[in-house]
Amino acid sequence: MGKDSTFGDGVLKKIILSYTYVAIWIFLSFTVIVYNKYILDRKLYNWPFPISLTMIHMAFCSSLAFIAVRVLKLVEPVSLSRHVYLTSVVPIGALYSLSLWLSNSAYIYLSVSFIQMLKALMPVAVYTIGILFKKDAFKSNTMGNMLAISLGVAVAAYGEAKYDSWGVFLQLGAVLFEATRLVMIQILLTSKGINLNPITSLYYVAPSCLAFLSIPWIIVEYPMLKQNSGFQFDFVIFGTNSLCAFALNLAVFLLVGKTSALTMNVAGVVKDWLLIAFSWSVIKDTVTPVNLFGYGLAFLGVAYYNHSKLQALKANEAHRKAQTAEEEAGKLLEETEGDGMERKGDA
Repeated sequence: MGKDSTFGDGVLKKIILSYTYVAIWIFLSFTVIVYNKYILDRKLYNWPFPISLTMIHMAFCSSLAFIAVRVLKLVEPVSLSRHVYLTSVVPIGALYSLSLWLSNSAYIYLSVSFIQMLKALMPVAVYTIGILFKKDAFKSNTMGNMLAISLGVAVAAYGEAKYDSWGVFLQLGAVLFEATRLVMIQILLTSKGINLNPITSLYYVAPSCLAFLSIPWIIVEYPMLKQNSGFQFDFVIFGTNSLCAFALNLAVFLLVGKTSALTMNVAGVVKDWLLIAFSWSVIKDTVTPVNLFGYGLAFLGVAYYNHSKLQALKANEAHRKAQTAEEEAGKLLEETEGDGMERKGDA
């Protein structure tokens, strides 16, 4: 009875912690998205400089990561050679900078709700790029699932009341670069046995991201900011916004590290629905029935994709356990036969 109670309490504790990690990630992701929209939207805070905002985030994250690693020594830095840094970390930093730049730029032109609908294409982009880089095998049923998601997003785009082609181009570009970054992390880091937690990730990736962003910033935004002499840097707005972005990076590690990447994908779907509801009810964005129908189709496609991945993970885990059991049985049999031979020899 006592053992069952302890087991039940342990399972309940794990479930509560998992839901807590999910809630923290959803809240921070939700906050960062809405906060960025508020700052960049011309009708709200009216500071339409996405590269500058992203650079502020990266500078803030780099500084906190440096303090944590080098000053407070809270985290041990991972030993990376110059070759690994230049060939693995720098390309990931470049892709990350492009993804953040384009996704933040999209908030100037598109509603929060429509951006979340477009983000449903992430599994499609990751799977397609995975095939191109030979990290995933082509499967007709999976590709059919990807086409269903794409169709749903296309219907949602058709029903968008404030459709902006440039905004859609920016968001699709952000999805493409982010998907490439995720695949490159698998290829460049995971394959080499390099595991970075969020602090060390920011410590290595954020400075390179900041360096890449400085190039378009000098060409595109610096001349406009120079002309905008009336602007005064609001430390409260940009400080709290950057702090939220830093906390989100920690929450991603917490969620994936303590649960799984699949849990994060499922939580992302919940977050998207919450953002759509918030965008419609609070920000007063127009969400049409065609929007919802299209995103509903995409949502079903994403849900089926996550379900398929879960089944595949369960099958792999069962296969791994069966293999381990067979190996242990084989070793036991060898030991038993060995003991029998020794006894015969003694006789």
